[in-house]
Amino acid sequence: MNKVKTEYFCSNCGAKSTKWIGKCPSCGEWNTYNEEVVYSQKTIQHPSHAASEALPITADTITHDRRLFLPDSELNKVLGGGLVVGSVVLVGGEPGIGKSTLLLQNMLHTSYHGLYVTGEESRSQVQLRAKRIGIRNEHCYLLPENNLEHVLEQAQKLKPEFMIIDSIQTMESNRLESSPGSVTQVKECTTALIKFAKAYDVPIFIVGHINKDGNIAGPKVLEHMVDVVLQFEGEKNFYYRTLRTFKNRFGSTHEIGLYEMTKDGLEAVQNPSEILISESTDHLSGIAIASAIEGNTPMLVEVQALISTSIYGTPQKNTTGYDMKRLGMLLAVLEKRGGLQLAGKDVFVNIAGGFKPKDTALDLAVCAAIMSSYFDFSIPKHIAFSGEIGLSGEIRPPFRPDSRVFEAEKLGLSQIYLSAFSKIDLGDHTQINIHMVRTIDDLYLLKSASMHNPGTG
Repeated sequence: MNKVKTEYFCSNCGAKSTKWIGKCPSCGEWNTYNEEVVYSQKTIQHPSHAASEALPITADTITHDRRLFLPDSELNKVLGGGLVVGSVVLVGGEPGIGKSTLLLQNMLHTSYHGLYVTGEESRSQVQLRAKRIGIRNEHCYLLPENNLEHVLEQAQKLKPEFMIIDSIQTMESNRLESSPGSVTQVKECTTALIKFAKAYDVPIFIVGHINKDGNIAGPKVLEHMVDVVLQFEGEKNFYYRTLRTFKNRFGSTHEIGLYEMTKDGLEAVQNPSEILISESTDHLSGIAIASAIEGNTPMLVEVQALISTSIYGTPQKNTTGYDMKRLGMLLAVLEKRGGLQLAGKDVFVNIAGGFKPKDTALDLAVCAAIMSSYFDFSIPKHIAFSGEIGLSGEIRPPFRPDSRVFEAEKLGLSQIYLSAFSKIDLGDHTQINIHMVRTIDDLYLLKSASMHNPGTG
């Protein structure tokens, strides 16, 4: 008879305790300990590596450098040039954002033998989605199963070239009798899948749920165990999605992938600047174009700002797609260094298209849009901005300014405002007019030019 005992596990880091603790001594989080009933483990055989020996680091033993090239160019780019054989990739994202669709369509549109394990949906539900996306791969197998041992048994029988587990929170192992999604079940199932991937050279995609804070649910050690951690982001009210890399043992973490959700699935966006810039020709105030870089991809982003007199006791400061704390800093700089009276104003900043860029060089465009709305003048649509704002009001140089200039010129813009401290030497390779500015006071020249030429836009 199995021995039964009760233990407490931290849902954030997986630390174990014999009693409930308010604050986790390992990660410092509060109220994260959950009670779990733990039974004595049953012996079960998992695939494992043979005993290894120490060899010189110069020894030629590299055998796992082969990659599978998926039909999705954006996913290949984010993975660092393809899916590495034997790797384990964790994909997180909000419910309904398109994680399952992204992975399923890559399996359906490739020629590799694949095994799709679904623990959340029935076979008919996945087949309906597959027919909508389009089935081009006859070697795609579907397994609706929650039991990990049966999944590994089927995988050894079918010998797929890659697998998809949707999702890890629904898997359960016979070694433990705790409920699926518990800390012990998630760790045990992930460990077994990693051993299988390394032993049989089968790359595995693992879908993970996220919590209310936007982080992948389960113990934090889960992200340390896998080889790659991807986050699928986007607003449900918008068609566009962003795939970001938080960890990659086989490539850079600076790459992102952009997708558009259509009735036939997710389509890669080849030119993000065209979807992030509105086609309106109206001369409206509060709009500025930023030349940004996300990962290694240069793109133009439309920044919108609205300044109005507050009708409430406390002025509102809200953002969509832009960091709220950074907006507070920019407003303080504009009031202290730029002379704008913003204390009693409502301030709203929006990044068009539902995009959430991380580039700090958007600061200059945000300040330009705020000044445009504050003084009610329109910024011509052929002008771009790129620069980081310091606390003293100086404009710091952005990363890779030459790529930003070329992207602005490629989209038909004729002027760009850059930091005067930027080290850039384009020679005769561009015809765009570059304005070098040092402080935010130089943006007042833009206001004067627009006032003298009200018809430009």
